[in-house]
Amino acid sequence: MKKIGFIGAGNMGTAMVRGLATANLVEKEDIIVCGRHIEKIQPLETEFNGLLLTTNPEKLVEQADIIILSVKPYTIPEILTSVKDKLTSDKIIISVAAGVTINDLEELTSSRTKIVRVMPNTPALVGEAMSSISPNANVTSEETQQISAIFSSFGESEVVPESLMDAVVGVSGSSPAYVYMFIEALADGAVLNGMPRDKAYKFAAQAVLGAAKMVLETGEHPGKLKDMVTSPGGTTIEAVKSLEDNGFRSAVLSAVQAAAQKNSSM
Repeated sequence: MKKIGFIGAGNMGTAMVRGLATANLVEKEDIIVCGRHIEKIQPLETEFNGLLLTTNPEKLVEQADIIILSVKPYTIPEILTSVKDKLTSDKIIISVAAGVTINDLEELTSSRTKIVRVMPNTPALVGEAMSSISPNANVTSEETQQISAIFSSFGESEVVPESLMDAVVGVSGSSPAYVYMFIEALADGAVLNGMPRDKAYKFAAQAVLGAAKMVLETGEHPGKLKDMVTSPGGTTIEAVKSLEDNGFRSAVLSAVQAAAQKNSSM
């Protein structure tokens, strides 16, 4: 694996650095982190002895083979303009910024630059991210596999065409928020039936975690797994009917669509 540099060390950047360092995918001496203020990134060096720290993006780009931009979208033009002269043809730029397209990044660098657009989500903080990976035509299949390995070190990843990025945002990038709302609503229902709130959150969250693992590990269609729980005339089918009567599926479909449409307009 090559030297990997992170420009930006907010929540997502820090989560990626931790995932990569913990997975031992690369030597810690081959991870470089750049932040505006050295004192804010110093804890990473303390946590993972050997990481290289800098406040100079140009210095990072000179040393790194893979440069991950984990910054606010509006700062990317300034950063890429400042480091453009350091971007040799063998370096790979990865952007995790929402709304910044591959074409935008090529215009800021050149049409020959190796660029990968990635959309991880916040469960990266606990090593359970889902990341989409969309390389441009300059990135080789071997390089794409290396990028997939990086993002799989703190969750799962899939290579998808950039044309699916709006759908990715709707179903993955934004969806942790919908799931948190669902867990909160489940817990509220349990509290309504007398359960203490701390226990209600644990029951609800574990149920969601377990159900998700069933989908991923069995490979069964979610509808089939639902049918396995819904015995004739039982409590679960009664609850399913209530959800259908109240437009549960329609509300979720609309939420995914709304997020996708918002992303396409950014």
